[in-house]
Formats: sequence, structure tokens, C-alpha cells
Amino acid sequence: MSKIVLITGASSGIGKSTAKLLSNKGFRVYGTGRNPNTNENIGYSLIPLDVTKSETISLAIDLILEKEGRLDVLVNNAGMGITGPIEDTPTNEMRKVFETNFFGAIDMMKAVLPQMRKQQSGTIINVTSIAGYMGLPYRGVYSATKGALDLVSEAARMEVKEFGVNIVTIAPGDVATNIAAGRYHTPVFDNSAYKEKYQMNLDLMDSHVDSGMNPIKMAEKIHQIVNLKQPIVHYKVGAFMEKFSIVLKKILPSKIYEKLLMNHYKL
Repeated sequence: MSKIVLITGASSGIGKSTAKLLSNKGFRVYGTGRNPNTNENIGYSLIPLDVTKSETISLAIDLILEKEGRLDVLVNNAGMGITGPIEDTPTNEMRKVFETNFFGAIDMMKAVLPQMRKQQSGTIINVTSIAGYMGLPYRGVYSATKGALDLVSEAARMEVKEFGVNIVTIAPGDVATNIAAGRYHTPVFDNSAYKEKYQMNLDLMDSHVDSGMNPIKMAEKIHQIVNLKQPIVHYKVGAFMEKFSIVLKKILPSKIYEKLLMNHYKL
């Protein structure tokens, strides 16, 4: 029997690549987007869902359960980026990103867990980020949202294990997607104390995304995880140095690690 998969943020990037791959592998895939183009011939079902609006979450889950009677996999992929010096970034914009990246993912988990507990089976894959393992300058709020989701996933995983449900995280490095176009950019204010360094790092971030890995790499790893009966807690997908940076943070004194980051970002 084909597994029923729900993927948030499936209109582009990682979500779209994952939806296409899993659909081609025989899974019954429901992708979501805030304003999906339902006329596009993409090979999987695309339904409206905004992770910050609980009523759209309920409607989407009810639709899937009415059609399929079960839900086997949730890929919590919907997210948004944000850049800017902490001092210059409006707090209300920070809250918006937490609403999507953190609370939106939690609300999705809450929505699917009753059915997964009833089935005594299910897998929830929360897409975090390698940036969530460290506080990156001018991306601190984004790092915080993904780091918070990482820790909540660890806690929830232990809470639901007795019901046959697996919760895992998968953390990508830089991926060649349109996240740069969709993220909130704090303006480079003329009177900002961070003007020159922030502008330089904005250019650096955009170049990293442009040269990032193909999102199909994430899709392939997610396909592997979905097929595992006993997945581990955390997965990382990215370039060697991106993944190695996590190891370095664990083994290096904090001041030395901070110096490495500051040198990388020319601070």
C-alpha cells in the first residue's frame, strides 16, 4: 500500500523536488502552498495551506483523511528566511518568521499526531538548517527559529515514540532555491552602524545560495528516511565544510570557534 505523504511548502525548492521524487517513487503525495497553482501538471496533488493559519491546516488534513483514511508522513518544509543586524531588524518581522518556521511547524505536528497515534505509525520530518546549529551574524533570527525547532523535535520525538511515531530533523546547508527572494531583508540603513559589514554579508549570503546544492539532494535523503523503520534523530545534508562546522563547534573552545566564524564573515 502506497504511503500517504503531506509536504508543506511544495510549490518550489526543496518541497517541490521532494514531492516530485516521492510521487515518482509511488507515494501518494499531497503538497501544499499558500497560493498554489492547481492548474500546473506536476504529478502530485497541490492544496492550499498556510502554516500560520490554523483553519487552513485543519481543512487540508480533513481533506486528506477523507480521501485516504490515513496519513503516513509529514514533511514540515514550509519556511521563510530573514536577514539583518539584530539591532536594526524590526521585532515584529522576527515574530513573523518564528510564526512560520517554528510555531507553524509545531501546529502541523499537532494536526497530524492524532491520526498517527490512532494508526500507531507515522513519520514527521522537520526541515531545519545547518544554520540552526550556530548563531550566524546577520542571520541570527533565522538560526534561532531553526535551532528552536531542532530542540522541540528532540523533545516531541521522545513523547510520541510509544505510539509508533518517528520525529526526525533534516538540516540542509545552502541550497539553490528562491529563499533569498522570499526572505525578509532588513534594509541597509544609511545611518546604521552595521551598514558596510551587513551589505557585504548580504552579497555573500546570496552568492552562497546561488552556488548551493541542488534541492534534489534533500529530496533523495528524505526518500531514504521515509523508508526507514528506525530513523535516527538528526540528519545533515550539505557540503563537507558545512557539516564539519557543526563538529568544530562541539570540539573547539567557544572563542576560537567564534573567531573562525568572524573571519569567514569578514567581521
